[in-house]
Amino acid sequence: MTSDGPSSGKKRREIRAKNLKKLAGSGVESGNKRVPKRARPVDVIDVDVIDVDDDEPLVKKVAITVEDADNKPKTSDSYLSKTRFDQFPLSPWSLKGIQDAGFKTMTVVQEATLPIILKGKDVLAKAKTGTGKTVAFLLPSIEAVLKCPPVSRDNRQPPINVLVVCPTRELAYQAGAEARILLKYHKSIGVEVVIGGTKLSSEQNRMRMNPCQMLVATPGRLIDHINNTIGFATKLKGVKVLVLDEADHLLDMGFRKDIVKIISAVPKQRQSFLFSATVSEGVRQICHVALKQDHEFVNCVQEGSGETHQKVSQMYMIASLDRHFSLIYALLKKHIAENLDYKVIIFCTTAMITRLVADLLGQLSLNVREIHSRKPQSYRTRVSDEFRKKKSIILVTSDVSARGVDYPDVSLVVQMGLPSDREQYIHRLGRTGRKGKEGEGVLLLGPWEEYFLSSVKDLPITKSALPPIDHEAVNKVRKALSQVEMTNKEAAYQAWLGYYKSQKRIARDTTRLVELANEFSRSMGLDTPPAIPINILGKMGLKNVPGLTVAPGFEKKKWKRDYRSK
Repeated sequence: MTSDGPSSGKKRREIRAKNLKKLAGSGVESGNKRVPKRARPVDVIDVDVIDVDDDEPLVKKVAITVEDADNKPKTSDSYLSKTRFDQFPLSPWSLKGIQDAGFKTMTVVQEATLPIILKGKDVLAKAKTGTGKTVAFLLPSIEAVLKCPPVSRDNRQPPINVLVVCPTRELAYQAGAEARILLKYHKSIGVEVVIGGTKLSSEQNRMRMNPCQMLVATPGRLIDHINNTIGFATKLKGVKVLVLDEADHLLDMGFRKDIVKIISAVPKQRQSFLFSATVSEGVRQICHVALKQDHEFVNCVQEGSGETHQKVSQMYMIASLDRHFSLIYALLKKHIAENLDYKVIIFCTTAMITRLVADLLGQLSLNVREIHSRKPQSYRTRVSDEFRKKKSIILVTSDVSARGVDYPDVSLVVQMGLPSDREQYIHRLGRTGRKGKEGEGVLLLGPWEEYFLSSVKDLPITKSALPPIDHEAVNKVRKALSQVEMTNKEAAYQAWLGYYKSQKRIARDTTRLVELANEFSRSMGLDTPPAIPINILGKMGLKNVPGLTVAPGFEKKKWKRDYRSK
């Protein structure tokens, strides 16, 4: 969706916040189909064995690019179009809901996909984050529900007509909130959100009491309902529209098998949409089973426009680990001084490092919140809603906030440490510069992480010189670190070691890896690295590596041998 002015954007956020609160209060807490004729069997969908062209969808389709009236491709700044929603055959109640939310014109991705979808075609759409992808698939999905035959009042378990699958709980909540905005005047259409992190029975009771035609779900919880909720599999036989939101992220998170199972659980005769900010090889693989052969590929990221928003300045800093915390503090102080209504997101590599950084910034008297997978979903929803509405606030988060989540007016995104890959860097950066606004992105790396820059060399990212050492700030950070709980430091150390052990290029030399981990330990103000149980080191593949402090533990096999000897 797009707004004609600040007031409408504010109104939309207020409505979304209200709906998010309603969802949270309902007890929700967190975590296709037919194979086309020439498609391969489901069990051979493998990224490593299928040769694909990086520039084309897996199955040859009409690749539609979005151009303006002068036949010039729209730039990344032209995410708005002049097309009005009332120029399309949408129901009056849908148009009224859109109008009440403060929207008149479409975004480019909405303008490009809506006419194709309304014709009944399957769509693979590529568009940058923050350009209205969610409304692009929700609006025609609602129209599809309206075309379904009315359900008898005696039928207490009406079929689910629209199934939206999102990779994260936050995205599912957001999609559910957007759907409620659009359904304001469609009193007969219900929407529910099912995600991990709560009792399955709570969701079962809610769906029984409030039958829905539209369901938004995360993959794992959806599989739980298919396997354990009586009548749920039957309700899925009524699905007319299947949506895979952030399809590349679904695959990156290891949900490919779940997606294939979900596809097999819904009817072959249906319409399907895949929306994503990037079209990876994995997304092309799933096209074989998720889309019809005559699906259309809509590319709203024009050649030469780049994968990141042009209004977002990007820079990187290379510094030893002992300077990272003080650099973050200095960067935040400078940004806060220059931006009265600042809103900052700091991305960390793991949940435990997120907790550590949030604790540190809190000790430095900054207005900080944290979101990561170790927090209960009710807390994450509350903090997410607060960050969405407020200004002059800092959010420290893991990658649960990296994709699709719409936080308005984010002025700065800081990525602390090595992103998992290029796509993750782009998605994190996409939390700022949304809806045509300006933003800033900073990537902070160690010298041994500098190799990552080769994967983003085509992006407009420039090196920033390190500021002179501010000894006063360094002393403040050192004092604040001394007040951070030791358990948080221990957990962060182990998480740091585990994360970088998963980075093949860094993990090749385990001795060097441990040396770097101990450098991280010293950066937290510790003279001696925290001890790690030997069984954990065994799982990491780091037993007997010099420099590690081993805590009491046992190795299962060795224990058995010792027991027998006794």
